[in-house]
This record gives sequence, structure tokens and C-alpha cells, in this order.
Amino acid sequence: MGLCIWLSLFSNSSIFVYSVIVKDIGTAQDLVFVDGISTIGEIDDAFICATLDWWLPEKYDYGTCSWDHASLLNQDLNNIILLNAVKAFSLLKIRLGGTLQDNVIYQTQSNQRCHSFVKNSSELFGFAQGCLPSSRRDELNSFFKKSGYVRSNTLVRLKLFGLNALNGRRIRSDGSTVGAWDSSNVEAFIRYTVEKGYNIYGWELGNIIYLSMVSLLQKCFFSYASDIIVLHNKVQEIYKDVANKPIVLAPGGFFDVNWFTDFLRRTNNAVDLYWNRLPFFFLFKSDGENDLPHLLIWL
Repeated sequence: MGLCIWLSLFSNSSIFVYSVIVKDIGTAQDLVFVDGISTIGEIDDAFICATLDWWLPEKYDYGTCSWDHASLLNQDLNNIILLNAVKAFSLLKIRLGGTLQDNVIYQTQSNQRCHSFVKNSSELFGFAQGCLPSSRRDELNSFFKKSGYVRSNTLVRLKLFGLNALNGRRIRSDGSTVGAWDSSNVEAFIRYTVEKGYNIYGWELGNIIYLSMVSLLQKCFFSYASDIIVLHNKVQEIYKDVANKPIVLAPGGFFDVNWFTDFLRRTNNAVDLYWNRLPFFFLFKSDGENDLPHLLIWL
């Protein structure tokens, strides 16, 4: 079965969508009219987002080890094709994160031990806890600086960095968590970033916080809301002398209306941006002290 879609813009700003569903036998045609006159939301110029993930060559999915050296840990940052590809998107949000971000420690001192991820099926996500070397963090920043687009002496390349939301916690067999979040390593990493003068658009706490279909990483909304508030306060304190403070993002996951509603109310104004894994990425932008965040669409 194939699907062909034809779109045409009319002068009255309405959008006409003509869809044809082609089946093996026969043809069905449907007309869909979309009212494009009224504006219900806006996106900024940097609406394209790409993720540089943590997965290693040992990651095995669907009969193949497809990740090879595409990780933020082992990607060839001197590859001219990669550099030009990033440059081609003059306005781009790059997210450094993914599943293993909840299983990583950040090296912030030269004498701090830093172990690589090791495949272990008995560990969370199939890998033992790994570390991001400070030298690799420096290399990543150098890459983004080279690939950045300068407009009015401002670097437009926007970077979102995913942080470990499970450090200090233990995962039970039912997927729930035990213990308090240890934010010390995250705080040291953020301070390291500021001291080095690295530009960050936003800090994301945790990768997948709630899955309604799977119990893994199912955390109580009041516990995660408390963690978000802690991160928000640390960002405000660490960046107190910085004019443009990074935003705080949460929660990352699949939408569950009850969990999400309570979470939003408890975090109040501590989160700037929320996003969920849906067919499209829906973002909720905070606006005001008591208002629930607005819904935006991130394609």
C-alpha cells in the first residue's frame, strides 16, 4: 500500500491537502481541508533538532549492530563530511544524550577515574556504568565551535545536554527506583562547563522518565519534580553572573496524562521546556508563574 500526498497553498492561507491511498486492488481517494488562517502556536528559527547519542558499537538491535562509531564518545569529529553536514543546518538544536545518559558519570578533574561503558546484559540498558572523559567533552565543544554559525557575533548553534537523573538511585525489579538523586556529579559537570566557557542552550534531566507501556524508569512524579527543582536552583546559582542562562528541560518519555498533569503542577515554574516521545515532538513552554506551559510542536 502506498500513500501519495499533494499540497497546495491558496491565497487565503488555507491549506488544501489531497490524499490518495493506493491499495493492491482498487483506489480510494479522500479530501482533507485544513484551516491555516488561525495561528495556534509558533516555533523559532532553530526548529530542527538532531541527537548525538551514547550508544556504542556493541549495541545490538533487530539483528544488527548498527551504531558502529556514531556515538558522541567515538564519532570522528574531524570527519569533514560530518562537519559540513552540521554546518548545512545554520540554525540547529543538537541534543547530546540518549538512553545511556542515565548511566553515565562525568569526569571533571584530571585525577578522577573514568571507565568506559562495558556491555553487560545484567546491568541497566545492557551496559555497565560509563564515563564521559573531560578530554572528550573538550573535543565536542571544539567541534561545535567549528561547525557553529555566527550571526551578529553570536554563535547560533544550540546545544542541549542530557544529564544523569538516576545517579545514586537503585532500580528495583519492577522498574521503580529507590534512593535519592545524587546531584553532586551533575553539579560538578555544569560548573566545569561554565569554567571552560562552553555555551549550552539547555540541560535535560533524564532521558526516559516515564513509560506507560513499560515499567522501566517509572518514577513517582513528586520525586522527579523535586529533582527538577534541585537542578533548576543549581542552574540559577551557577549561572548567576551569566546573562543568558540555559533552560531546564524535562521530562523526556512517552505521554501519560495523569503522571504529566501532576508533574507540571508540582514543578510550577522550575522547568522551561517539556517534551514527549510522540509521532511528533510536543513541547510545552512555560509562561507565567501559575499557568501551565503552552503546547508547541517540535518537528
